[in-house]
Amino acid sequence: MHTRHREPQLLGNEATLERMARILAARNIDPADAALTDDAEPFSPLDALLAGMPPRYQAAVADHPTVLEWVRKVTEAAVAPSRGARRQVATGPSLLMAGVVGAGKTHQAYGAVRGLVQSGVGVRWRATTAADFYADLRPRPGVDSERELVAVSRCPLLIIDDLGAAKASEWVEEVTYRLINRRYNYELPTLITTNLAIKDLRSYLGDRVASRLAQMTTRVEFEAVDRRRHSSAA
Repeated sequence: MHTRHREPQLLGNEATLERMARILAARNIDPADAALTDDAEPFSPLDALLAGMPPRYQAAVADHPTVLEWVRKVTEAAVAPSRGARRQVATGPSLLMAGVVGAGKTHQAYGAVRGLVQSGVGVRWRATTAADFYADLRPRPGVDSERELVAVSRCPLLIIDDLGAAKASEWVEEVTYRLINRRYNYELPTLITTNLAIKDLRSYLGDRVASRLAQMTTRVEFEAVDRRRHSSAA
């Protein structure tokens, strides 16, 4: 997966209408012809979610028992910002999924987000590979790396894919600590996938990051089966 992180996706009401209006405009469709008004919402929350997902994972369905339990807990923790408003994901547990390449970790992560939406809660979310996250924060002219780090750190729901795939360094360890520590302190649900064995995380991430992850996540190791190759052979 090579999904760069994006602005949080707000599912429902004005934000959904605005996003769909942009999609229609990109396709040279007049929103008026599509009856895209405040009084009519032709797109469901699931439609809005799929519009922000990579095509490869738009049909993803979570079926791992631990992942399904995470969806249930995050759904139960969702809160309504005001009386009568739709409940939104605000705080909740995090999940660390470890396993070899192709074991289905990313599929389960996107399926979990889909499961949240289907359960009836709103989700503001981002998805990024760890490598893309570090690349976007590298100091360079015209980019406010600090602001970007804060934005990702504060996102209500975050998918961090392939943690441990980037080359280890003091800078990578420090940035990772700042990201994980903020999400730990504010109890923001985070879905993390890694190709490293759980026992190897400390040597790559450092004691501070490993300690936070141990406290904030439920850990699950996927079987060493490459589902992509298995599917191709089937």
